[in-house]
Amino acid sequence: MQKNEIYEATITGMTAEGSGVCRVDGMAVFVPMTAIGDRLRVRIVKVLRNYAFGIIEDLHSPAQGRQEPDCPVFRQCGGCVFRHVTYETELQYKAQLAEDAFRRIGHLSPVFRPILGAPQREGYRNKAQYPVTEQDGHLVCGFYARHSHRVVPSGGCLLQPDAFTVLMEKLLPFLERCGVSAYDEASHAGELRHIYLRRGYHSGEMMLCLVVRTSIAGKVQPHLKELTTQFPALVSISESVNPERTNVILGKHITLLAGKPAIHDTMCGNTVELSPQSFYQVNTAQAEKLYAVGKEFAALKGDELLLDLYCGAGTIGLSMADAVREVIGVEIVPQAVENARVNAERSGIRNASFFCGDAGSIAGKLRNEGTKPDVIVLDPPRKGCDALTVESCAAMHPERIVMISCNPATAARDCKAFAEQGYRTELVQAVDLFPGTAHVECVVLMSRKK
Repeated sequence: MQKNEIYEATITGMTAEGSGVCRVDGMAVFVPMTAIGDRLRVRIVKVLRNYAFGIIEDLHSPAQGRQEPDCPVFRQCGGCVFRHVTYETELQYKAQLAEDAFRRIGHLSPVFRPILGAPQREGYRNKAQYPVTEQDGHLVCGFYARHSHRVVPSGGCLLQPDAFTVLMEKLLPFLERCGVSAYDEASHAGELRHIYLRRGYHSGEMMLCLVVRTSIAGKVQPHLKELTTQFPALVSISESVNPERTNVILGKHITLLAGKPAIHDTMCGNTVELSPQSFYQVNTAQAEKLYAVGKEFAALKGDELLLDLYCGAGTIGLSMADAVREVIGVEIVPQAVENARVNAERSGIRNASFFCGDAGSIAGKLRNEGTKPDVIVLDPPRKGCDALTVESCAAMHPERIVMISCNPATAARDCKAFAEQGYRTELVQAVDLFPGTAHVECVVLMSRKK
């Protein structure tokens, strides 16, 4: 197989990144923006030892479930991968992805519930991080093209609420008038790297954080009244200085420029305080359903000790606090721990405490102190749990472990590790929090083998 060769093929599968899979002379070829069942001619663009990448040359026979993309920059932008198929088709792909992960990676056979789709496919995000660049002498922002750091301008992303679009239309000219320059990644010069927005789904409060290479507070702070007057919902404006050559967006410190250091929202009936560093699910309405499934799987009776690892701002543990004796939350980000404590206090929750530190280390410390949770809830990052976390959790012998994972592959791997420690994977519920994208969440119930 050589680059630029063209082959007849049929798409037979889908990758976790949302690319279709076909086979040419026994070799897997990954083709973006395709659908299972597409018959097409594929142009090879990259050949590696065991697989290759291709693009659509001609689409002979489109698969059932295909549709015309509803976004003008879909083919350039790297945000969405499924705007060319119906939502029903997208959900089928995601359900199969989750099931395949547990069967093939974890070698597990739990009961798979039907995937829980989102009622709202557009405008569901409460958070956006726009990379900034300069084009034709003006500041522009958008999203990175696939597999690159080239910014594709997007005036009105379908995944973002209208409030973000309206604000951005005024914000960029405002920053230009303040003399702010765009950061240039190649030369490591310029100022503005990202524009970071957050919005309370229920409260409507908005937060703006300007991520910069060097401080622009002196340029913008005298004029911020103009923005806050025009946008009364904009109650928090800050900057984060990140002088490093890095893909990490936020810098180490946040400086408040105007308004409040945090915004507030409601999650599962509890008041939530959100700083720029706080982890918070970007689809609030669907996250409430996700946490409800987690609470159902936990099967709480009112007298349990619940250990909530990777707790973020405490939203999961606090949503279950009314059904347990005590909640202990653990999170490594100090600001998120402080948010969790404030959230508990504002919601009148007295049976929750929070510790700052690595999940595995704190879990091991609690185990050595004799803490014996009845139920453990895990909400790990995409990389999943480390070996220490798995061992420490299993050593406390909880009756049930509920994992809420944003990565079916690492969830399946971790469940396999828990199986070796005496835990059976009983139930898996896939939940779609990110319509249009390749991501899918899973809620997993593990029970201790008798």
